[in-house]
Amino acid sequence: MNRDSLALLHSKYNPEAEADRYIASLDIEAHTPYLILIEPGLGYMIPPLRKKAIHAKIIALHAAACPQSSPADAVWYPGMEKTLQNFLEDEIPQGEAKDIRMIEWRPALGLFERNYLYLIEETSTFIKRSDANARTIKSFGPRWFKNFFANLDIITLLVKPRLLDAPLIICGSGPSLEDAALRINKEHLDRGSFILAASSAVMALDYRNISPHMVISSDGGGWAKLHLYEYLRGNHPCPLAAAMTAQLPSQCSGVPILPLGDGSLWQTLILGSLGLPHMQLPQRGTVTATALDLAFALSNDSIYIAGMDLGSHDIKTHTRPYSFDRLLDETSNRFSPFYSQGFHRSTQLKEGGSYAIYASWFEKQLHSYPRPIYSLGRNNRVFEKTPRESSLGMKGRGEAAKDLSFDIIKQKEEKLSEKALAVLSSALSMPSHTEILRKELGELLFYGQSCPSADVLAQYCGDLIFSRRKAHG
Repeated sequence: MNRDSLALLHSKYNPEAEADRYIASLDIEAHTPYLILIEPGLGYMIPPLRKKAIHAKIIALHAAACPQSSPADAVWYPGMEKTLQNFLEDEIPQGEAKDIRMIEWRPALGLFERNYLYLIEETSTFIKRSDANARTIKSFGPRWFKNFFANLDIITLLVKPRLLDAPLIICGSGPSLEDAALRINKEHLDRGSFILAASSAVMALDYRNISPHMVISSDGGGWAKLHLYEYLRGNHPCPLAAAMTAQLPSQCSGVPILPLGDGSLWQTLILGSLGLPHMQLPQRGTVTATALDLAFALSNDSIYIAGMDLGSHDIKTHTRPYSFDRLLDETSNRFSPFYSQGFHRSTQLKEGGSYAIYASWFEKQLHSYPRPIYSLGRNNRVFEKTPRESSLGMKGRGEAAKDLSFDIIKQKEEKLSEKALAVLSSALSMPSHTEILRKELGELLFYGQSCPSADVLAQYCGDLIFSRRKAHG
């Protein structure tokens, strides 16, 4: 972007006054915390914005190379190492869509039409996804928090992960897994490939005589147990990689677990203080994305994906057999037959829009992964841009099967949840941690309300300790 082109964005005579008039015409509340500016040029509108929203974080998104200096708090422009989506994720905490205001500098549209519209589209996509995450947090936040401590008491065996020198195949539970499973069985198992399966895919894989080497679960809802019950039916279940906020049945106490933290301060402090081997993976909102993060952390070889449809095939919402199908079968009758319920479920998923949101996110995220991802079968169209399997796609082709096991550690301590809650209560009184913990836990436990004090949160932890003691007799 040169000075001549920038001159077209602003008044030649008094750009400051032009910007003042424009900002004065906008209805911007004083307490607005985040302002995203679409191609603000030389940033003349930023000073008047700071007067209107004193505490706002101002983020400038440029359609071309930005000026050498910018008065904005954070700046993105094409050519940066970070994608725009990753940049916005880093600058704006998860779930704060309601606090974001997007402001356009419309003269830039005529100069940077395509790039300008791209910035608007990407920002809108981010806000929609953030809003979806916010609704989820509001519904499940307290449950996730309680799941975390309940899971600490479930763990008796811990997985100590290591880097594998073997191809890794991630199996989602989309309808296309049925076809991809034939290839996995025929072409991949004898090559020493590591199978990482979503818990919702276990039933379909077992039906096709494919035994995963690890299962991953990140869902905090009670329905997630239905998938894990299928996983537990085996005599010797493989290791389970579980988000500490996931809903785990008590029967998981007998299986090796790899705890997954989300990188938040409260989880990091607890897992670190307890000395539990674990992995820190960002919370993505879908097990598909978490599985990809885990795959790159576990293997330095090729990564394959299967069953990642992020959509329905007619009335087929998932691979068959599928844990939820039993619920539909049990409730079906002549007024509500099985296929009618399947059609209704498919329609609901399409209207919900979550598939489209995550597909859009993956489309932007794929090229930022450290290595190529190879597609097996008919995954979502956004994955069609990934390379198909080739002779370069599998280092272990023709080699003997490798050691795909992990070290298992026995957990000796009891009542880890009480110790963890004590750690958190203590951290709330530390000046270096108080404000961050108030923000994290306030959003999780009291979403949409004013940020609670450290004393309120400490009391919440104390009440949870008491309730857990009472439940255990």
